[in-house]
Amino acid sequence: MNRENLEHIIRAAADITNEYEFVVVGSQSILGPIPNPPAIFTMSAEADIYPLNAIDKADAIDAAIGEGSRFHETYGYYAQGVGPETACLPAGWQSRLQRIQTPGTNGRVGYCLDVVDLFMAKAVADRDKDRVFCMALIQHGYVSPLTAIARVEDMPIERAAQGRLRARIKRWTKALRDHGHAFAPDEA
Repeated sequence: MNRENLEHIIRAAADITNEYEFVVVGSQSILGPIPNPPAIFTMSAEADIYPLNAIDKADAIDAAIGEGSRFHETYGYYAQGVGPETACLPAGWQSRLQRIQTPGTNGRVGYCLDVVDLFMAKAVADRDKDRVFCMALIQHGYVSPLTAIARVEDMPIERAAQGRLRARIKRWTKALRDHGHAFAPDEA
């Protein structure tokens, strides 16, 4: 998926729900702060999205332009109607949202996660694909390991889980360093 595809999804979601503002979570929210990221970040055909002021309408998005829909078959990408509970995000994430509002969205607004907040959500989920995504964010310089580690204390998870999350980020950073990735002194 690319930025134009995401703008199309925002526009289509607005037409379906008659809502004006949407929140995009999940990997494709990277297209807000980084409109043209490297290909490793745009491999997903799915955008997780919900109407900001009418969360109950997320099911209508899923039904109309979700996986297996005519929209999906026609364009090769789709929306998954989700809710705010879908991603575990650090305190204050709403104040860091990145706004998309263009002619491609028909003037409607899509709020995408800040890159570090996206990293944190993926790091907590800790699936194989999330690990690859997070390590690529570090490798491409979009996320500083030290910044991510500092944000761990803002995560709404138990202290023990925070400790495991810090260790995970350090492990990923070490793996990148062991494979020849150099960090600036203030990054690691």
